[in-house]
Amino acid sequence: MPFWSTKGVTADTAAETEAPVAGPAQMIRLTDIEKFYQHGVGRTYVLRRITLSVREGEFVSIMGPSGAGKSTLLHILGMHDSVWGGEYHFLDQPVHRLAKKERAELHKRHIGFVFQSYHLLDNLTVYENLEIPLSYRNVKKSERESIVCDVLDRFQIVGKKDLYPSQLSGGQQQLVAVARAVIAKPSLILADEPTGNLHSSQGEEIMELFKKLNADGTTIIQVTHSERNAAYGHRIIQLRDGWLVN
Repeated sequence: MPFWSTKGVTADTAAETEAPVAGPAQMIRLTDIEKFYQHGVGRTYVLRRITLSVREGEFVSIMGPSGAGKSTLLHILGMHDSVWGGEYHFLDQPVHRLAKKERAELHKRHIGFVFQSYHLLDNLTVYENLEIPLSYRNVKKSERESIVCDVLDRFQIVGKKDLYPSQLSGGQQQLVAVARAVIAKPSLILADEPTGNLHSSQGEEIMELFKKLNADGTTIIQVTHSERNAAYGHRIIQLRDGWLVN
């Protein structure tokens, strides 16, 4: 009997054989997200009816002109902004229904954020800046030391560990900022114009790092004006005047 014969195969076993393999789980689901500012009796909308989903392991680029609502959307995804309308589910958690403390805990457990302006603490060394996200997660001091040392080595910044941000170049500061975002192994990295203040070679270094992190399973959503950077993503989302246009 040929190996492709279906003789003797029941309907149930055939269904099992032909069942599709499940794809990556859905990490983010937005439904009719809106954000506006009230001016007397009028409103200025920043985001309008954004409905969007992102699966685990995706690399998504958000593009659009200045004022399109890109950074606002990113800060809603990062749970920095809690004043908006609509529904936001993150790993099946209804963010729109959570209290402020619950949102903060969800953010700390799962999200790393990379800002355009680095947001390093000037009065702390590179080592101390990297240690902070671990202390937020109540990682023991002995374990923190081991983790920080591993990350310093991975990002090739061991020689910078005792320096302060003001003693680093822009590229080095952004490298530390990325290291800080990933040190606690977040499920999701959000990056707001991560190469905006860098030279092209430094920017390419950061993007190649994101590519590797994504290949290792980290979901990444970046806001960018650069078509070259956007091409690192699996897909591009376009915003214009607060609307999702594709």
